[in-house]
Amino acid sequence: MTPYLSLKKTPHLSGTTHKLSSSKSISNRALILKALSGHQSTVSNLSDARDTVLMTNLVGSLDKIIDVMDAGTTMRFLTAYFAITNQNKILTGTARMKERPIGILADALRMLGAQIDYLEKEGFPPIEIKGFTTQKSSVLTIPGNISSQYISALMMVAPTLPQGLTLSLTGKIGSVPYIEMTAALMEQFGIKPEIDFATQTIRITSATYKTSHVVVEADWSAISYWYGFTALAEKAEIVLPNVSPKSMQGDRVIATIMEKLGVHSEFKNNQLHLTKQTATDKLVWDFKDCPDLAQTVVPVCAVKGISAQFTGLESLRIKETDRIAALQNEIAKVGATLTEPITGNWVLTPGKIPTSEITIDTYHDHRMAMGFAPWATLTDLKINDPSVVNKSYPGFWEDVKAVGIKILHD
Repeated sequence: MTPYLSLKKTPHLSGTTHKLSSSKSISNRALILKALSGHQSTVSNLSDARDTVLMTNLVGSLDKIIDVMDAGTTMRFLTAYFAITNQNKILTGTARMKERPIGILADALRMLGAQIDYLEKEGFPPIEIKGFTTQKSSVLTIPGNISSQYISALMMVAPTLPQGLTLSLTGKIGSVPYIEMTAALMEQFGIKPEIDFATQTIRITSATYKTSHVVVEADWSAISYWYGFTALAEKAEIVLPNVSPKSMQGDRVIATIMEKLGVHSEFKNNQLHLTKQTATDKLVWDFKDCPDLAQTVVPVCAVKGISAQFTGLESLRIKETDRIAALQNEIAKVGATLTEPITGNWVLTPGKIPTSEITIDTYHDHRMAMGFAPWATLTDLKINDPSVVNKSYPGFWEDVKAVGIKILHD
């Protein structure tokens, strides 16, 4: 793909998406659970996202060096999987991956009995897993406000431990829907974690995973971008096939958020139909349970004249890029601002789309490209490094054309 794509201003959208990816989050968890259940289970309708292709290739790899590239979920899940299954592996990744912390998970696995060494910077990849012999502890205390991927990684390997595992979570728990998703998938493989959010404990007894057949549902994180297009278009009728209102994904809450931002959702015959409705001029939202939606919502508010107050953005600092800084940089191009007058409390002041073409930088981050693409309903838009979408939604630009937007330089 070329270094950039030029999207021509298209205020009226109509069409059906055909390349919508299946859930990356569900796919990656199901692949780990399939491996833990003896590779006899089946997982159908897997995501075509690069992260899931990586997980598929790496979870059963016989190579000692495992390169996860920029896939954070893959790094965290495989760290726990290889450690508890007593495999000698070196896990590494891109330069950015080497800046993303792994220490809390590695230290937790060490307490359980794994031998893990840092090969460069303490607390960060690359790491070498040297083995696991006997379980040293059956109780771990870890912060609840860290990435839920650490918690999910420990949950999934817990039944294979001789003594099982009890996780005691301290402080505020973030991304609860992802913890619930992990538990729901484990249940499909015959293990039912005992989760008590009141006491902030997760108990999982030692047991054997059963074989299962998992069908992966459509990715609500990817669906969110079509809400963004609908919210900003002058007219829009967008149809997304194979989408059910029943979902284990926390990001399904985008339907509730976007109802306030001018999008009507209707489910008919296993299809999601998006059309326009009246929007509010103010939004207050806590993203602690759905941080991946921030890059959909912030660009919409920035150009739709919607003032907003946000909380729960802390985890965005340690994603594919510093997503808060990236959002601030790009919305500044229309005169909008995202500030933090009180720690943890963010204020968005909208701007105004200029008449000239806007160039969006994507920071090696798939969600920056897809979150800002809806601005093409209001102005000519140039997206740098458009191939970043391959991480989660390889067919995104084809679907953008399918709803009527003309793309040049593709």
